[in-house]
Amino acid sequence: MQKPPLHKSFLNAFRGVFVMVKTERNFQIELLAFFINLFLIFYLKLTSIDAALILMASVAVLSAEIFNTAIEKICDIVQPNFDKRIGFIKDIAAGAVVLIAGVSAIIGVLVYWKYIF
Repeated sequence: MQKPPLHKSFLNAFRGVFVMVKTERNFQIELLAFFINLFLIFYLKLTSIDAALILMASVAVLSAEIFNTAIEKICDIVQPNFDKRIGFIKDIAAGAVVLIAGVSAIIGVLVYWKYIF
C-alpha cells in the first residue's frame, strides 16, 4: 500500500479530530476544559513552565479520549453484539482516560493554586 502525500496525512488526521468534536460528547466536554485552560493561562499570566504543564495535561486527556474512542469503535466492529470480553476491553480503555483526567485535575490544582490564592 502506497503512503498518501504528507498533506493528505495531515488532512486525514484533522478530519479525525473534527469527527471527534462533532460526535463525541466526552471529547466536547474535555475540549471545553482545554479552552478554559487556554483562557486561564493568559488571564492569570502563567509562567512558561506552568503553561506547558497545563497544556500537556490537557492534550493528554484529549489524546486518551481519542484512543479510547478508537478502541471502542474497533471493538464494535469486531463484536457488534454484547460480549463481556469486549466490555472488559472498553472498560480498560475508559479507565485510562479516567486516570489521566484525574492526574490532570491534580496538576491543575497544583499549578493554579498559587495564582488564585
